[in-house]
Amino acid sequence: MRLFSYLLAALLAILGFIFLTGSQGQPVRLVIGVVLLIAAGAVVYLFRSKPQVTQNTVVQKIDLSGDVNLETMKCKVCGAPLAKDSLEVKAGAIFVTCAHCGSTYQFEEEPKW
Repeated sequence: MRLFSYLLAALLAILGFIFLTGSQGQPVRLVIGVVLLIAAGAVVYLFRSKPQVTQNTVVQKIDLSGDVNLETMKCKVCGAPLAKDSLEVKAGAIFVTCAHCGSTYQFEEEPKW
């Protein structure tokens, strides 16, 4: 985008100089040449003063109710131990993806009573 703006400014400046040098005393061509040069300067100014875009990082933390210990969680399909990277939130529900067998299922808490 920045390259395009500089090319546009250069084109406007060249046309402005052409109109100024070829005006031959005609005030309309002088005005057009000055307007084109001002437009070229405005394009350069606007794209140089444009604020830099910053990226925000969103961190989503999972807060499970009850006593959940990741070291003791095991896959309900194959029984392999699950790591913290195995949990994922999709549409408000917690899903488990087993790295060992590749199965994916929704995490269901056992009742607290």
